[in-house]
Amino acid sequence: MSVVSPNTPTEQDLAAVAENAERAVNRITDARADIARIIFGQETVVEQTLVTILAGGHGLLVGVPGLAKTKLVETLGTVLGLDARRIQFTPDLMPSDILGAEVMEQSSDGGRSFRFIPGPVFSQLLMADEINRASPRTQSALLQAMQEYHVTVAGNPHNLPRPFHVLATQNPLEQEGTYPLPEAQLDRFLMQIDVHYPDLEAERRILLETTGAEQATARTAMTAEELMEYQQLVRRMPVGESVVEAILKLVRSARPEEGAAASDVTNLIAWGPGPRASQALMLTVRARALVDGRLAPSVDDVLALAEPILQHRMALTFAARADGHTVRDVITRVKEKIA
Repeated sequence: MSVVSPNTPTEQDLAAVAENAERAVNRITDARADIARIIFGQETVVEQTLVTILAGGHGLLVGVPGLAKTKLVETLGTVLGLDARRIQFTPDLMPSDILGAEVMEQSSDGGRSFRFIPGPVFSQLLMADEINRASPRTQSALLQAMQEYHVTVAGNPHNLPRPFHVLATQNPLEQEGTYPLPEAQLDRFLMQIDVHYPDLEAERRILLETTGAEQATARTAMTAEELMEYQQLVRRMPVGESVVEAILKLVRSARPEEGAAASDVTNLIAWGPGPRASQALMLTVRARALVDGRLAPSVDDVLALAEPILQHRMALTFAARADGHTVRDVITRVKEKIA
């Protein structure tokens, strides 16, 4: 398998990556097992969330209430050894409620000075609950911090702790009193993770294990320093030529085309994913391989991550929506071109 990389790795580099990956796989396996003790029936959601964090990005969890989205974030914070905090987004939430503010203090000698009081964004894992309920101004304050990893208050920059990840939740049903995230801001999220209802056996287990006198508690499986080490390892993992070609073909096939190049699929697309989607796939396919205990990604990883990477980065034409087409259906048809 040929390897595509800005700097072609030597055999010694690949051997070091393999050695570090084996150790990382053991720690990640332990983390998944600890999460599975708390979260039932959401294996795909847990995997995609871990992939998002290992790839160094932010995730948007979309699902109806009561599917353990908040519990998942709390559990991840404990298992991954991260300082986790939660913000409940409401229409009256102000940017300062997230970022922090400067307050004036008076010293014993009568002198006055300003002191910065950090807001909850100064954490390593931040849950933005129902992010679409806050005003666009407040949403933008958080999304700027997600992109730039620092905040500016009263003209003074303040760096956020590292690692820094945001897992935002969004309710797809109730649209009254909400402010949908603009397309440019949705693009800041590495993945959109759809949270579905559990199957029968998983729900049975939920009933039996969460309504008794004793409940399982999360345990720490790694430290924040180890997590950052694994995030760097993901970027060093080799990627085969076939995987790179699959990523390029997938993303470029999800864009609208005109003239003779247009097809029955691209005619349905109003706008499609940009290069950031390709970058997201390059990172997440590596992270998914590591989570699954493999040292290099495959085309199957590209196909598995196509929907969570692309669905919030494209939109259909009015005519396509009127005819009953959905973004998921279009992505499925695009995937068939590289399967």
